[in-house]
Amino acid sequence: MLRPKCAFVAVDVQNDFISGSLSLKNIPAGRDPESVVPVINDLTEHLPFDVVVYTFDWHPKDHISFFENKHRRAFHPSSKVSAQDARVLDTVVFCDPCSESGYVEQTLWPSHCVQGSWGAQLHKDLRLADKALKIYKGEKTGVDSYSAFWDNARCFETSLHSELRKHGITTVFVCGLAYDICVAFTALHALELGYGTILVENASCGTSEEAVEKMKRRLQDQLCIFVDSSEVADLVS
Repeated sequence: MLRPKCAFVAVDVQNDFISGSLSLKNIPAGRDPESVVPVINDLTEHLPFDVVVYTFDWHPKDHISFFENKHRRAFHPSSKVSAQDARVLDTVVFCDPCSESGYVEQTLWPSHCVQGSWGAQLHKDLRLADKALKIYKGEKTGVDSYSAFWDNARCFETSLHSELRKHGITTVFVCGLAYDICVAFTALHALELGYGTILVENASCGTSEEAVEKMKRRLQDQLCIFVDSSEVADLVS
């Protein structure tokens, strides 16, 4: 029996999501995001993954998702929140002349993971696997990117899918930060692309239990598998 060719994708284990400007410690999910680091290290150091990938949120200073930049763009008439009233975590609608619809919906986040900043660096205790791949997302000013495969508008694709195909990968283990956002959307796109997709729950941390459960149901509908890190070895070897 042939074993699957497995990739391990650690999503956005970056300073800003752990102790910086968008720290999950400040969002009531009930878990310390730093707790995922030793779990990820243990998996990558002891299991024979064919490919290990680390993804980075990697935004320019004028990125569309930053609350601080909300006045740089015109609000679309359909936006239920005005520029004056918009607050962090609000969802607004900007005019977008480049899109077919003419608008783009956007959640406003504090400035985070700015290219080259401390906040964009991986956590200091994360021990990178040899020959690991690094995938950068969210590099375009005018579009956000939750998934490690595509931006939210599906206009720009990263190199992740082509790299996985190059290595003959059949199964993807996904984990990291935040469970219900970038981890979940990466898993959804992996499923869509035909990869067996397994989400390692105790190596992930979300924004809230409610948000995690909502995304978990969506992933279950697409046949995503959920495991604890203690179960991964039997699936890889």
